[in-house]
Amino acid sequence: MEPAILVITLVCGLLVSRVGLPPLIGYLAAGFVLFMFGIEEDSLPLLRQLADLGVTLLLFAIGLKLDIRSLFKAEVWAGASLHLMGSMLFFVPVLKLLGLIGLSQLLPLDWGQLALLAFALSFSSTVFAVKVLEDKGDIQSLYGRVAIGILIMQDIFAVAFLTISKGEMPSIWALALLLLPLARPLIYRAFDRVGHGELLVLFGLVMVLVLGAWLFEAVGLKPDLGALVVGLLLAGHRKANELAKSLFYFKELFLVAFFLTIGLNGLPAWEDLTLAAVLLLFIPLKVALFLLLLTRFRLRSRTSLLASFNLANYSEFGLIVAAVAAAKGWLPSQWLVITAMALSFSFLLAAPLNKLVGSVYQRHQTRLRRMERHPLHPEDRQIPLGNPRFLILGMGRIGSGAYDELKHKFGGEILGIEHKQELVDKHRRLGRNVVQGDATDSDFWEKVERAPNLELVLLAMPHHAGNLFAVKQLKKMDYQGKISAIVQFGEDIQSLRDSGVHSVYNMYEAAGAGFVDHVSQELLRRQPTATETAAPVAQAR
Repeated sequence: MEPAILVITLVCGLLVSRVGLPPLIGYLAAGFVLFMFGIEEDSLPLLRQLADLGVTLLLFAIGLKLDIRSLFKAEVWAGASLHLMGSMLFFVPVLKLLGLIGLSQLLPLDWGQLALLAFALSFSSTVFAVKVLEDKGDIQSLYGRVAIGILIMQDIFAVAFLTISKGEMPSIWALALLLLPLARPLIYRAFDRVGHGELLVLFGLVMVLVLGAWLFEAVGLKPDLGALVVGLLLAGHRKANELAKSLFYFKELFLVAFFLTIGLNGLPAWEDLTLAAVLLLFIPLKVALFLLLLTRFRLRSRTSLLASFNLANYSEFGLIVAAVAAAKGWLPSQWLVITAMALSFSFLLAAPLNKLVGSVYQRHQTRLRRMERHPLHPEDRQIPLGNPRFLILGMGRIGSGAYDELKHKFGGEILGIEHKQELVDKHRRLGRNVVQGDATDSDFWEKVERAPNLELVLLAMPHHAGNLFAVKQLKKMDYQGKISAIVQFGEDIQSLRDSGVHSVYNMYEAAGAGFVDHVSQELLRRQPTATETAAPVAQAR
């Protein structure tokens, strides 16, 4: 039956993606289809292991990309904590009321069980949010970083609950894990020496599965927490991003197994479907509470709305909490299916919501801006450009090289835009004129000041969609100068030219041409002159 599992999963994923929804919804549907054919999760233990591995790799990847300092920002730790408390204060009495008016599954639950259920429903999905952000290329945007930070805090709350639910204290040896940062120099030395091929992938798997998951589980802590902690430990290394990319497809493949296992938990009864649909009605209230809290922390209304829509769903960690509670006898077992259906429905709702968020903001922009608190968050304020002649969007390796070459050949005022604060600080230390901003965020273009003498804009961002978006925004600003862009793939060139880009450079082709130019110059530099060639001839005579 294993080939049928792969075929059904692929077909469902393709069908769903054809209508513009994330493939993960197709994987959920595939799980239900497989269950209808008589396949249950208990008959596929390997699938469960792969699903757990997918979640573990997901948390490791989040840790690799996370700046631990972001968790200490008020909008993250306080926003997540206040939202958790607010959600529980709302859910508990409302769920009790729903039980009293006729929803039979809720009627027998006591206040403690309702609180546990409210706790599970308060989380948002890390898997879904990260997938949406990665697909949009917004992981490093301000709203993306805020959303991921809140999700990490929620994951920490969930892992703390799961650890407590084991009914036993961690081993005394768990205290030794506090010494892990002392091992960082040794780990970084090994990280430096594994190269860039299969050894890098193997190193990453050893880090997440042995140093993270296995070691933490051995001392009585959750393995997922270990994966997150080890990811954070490696996040400061220069090859952390390369490692995340190397493990990307492993994580994606194993997460397919995670979504399949949700559907394999069983088909719900009609009354369970009704209750799951009722729970779906609470999603807009979760969004509204996030929006209110984030604007209170002085984020722009658009930033707050984007982050809130990204969190507009129920969570796989909520499902895990429900599973543990059902296994412990704290909740009736039917709540595992109800929670799974509510999670699935929320994904179906959240996918189109995240596509419509831009139009929602445009339609209600005036009303939403009334919610803003001033002065705005330092990362969300007006961006002064000064009066540059050249503007570079994206100050990675290519953008940095372009900056230095422009400075060398033309001089004049050059400005770089980069969304990562650590890169901005590094460039400033090196004497480059760089300000923080995310050119893939339309709020950036609303915040940015006009530069009247701008002659050339270089689009050096890694994502094609981000470069296209920047071109559209430049046109809206009635920019009349030249635009140049880089691409990774040849098929992206025409769409950039059609959008108005004057010159497009394929990174790999340009690198090859540059290499040949360099070699040619070396050959010309070393080629002997006519006098030098005549001298040996004269000596020979």
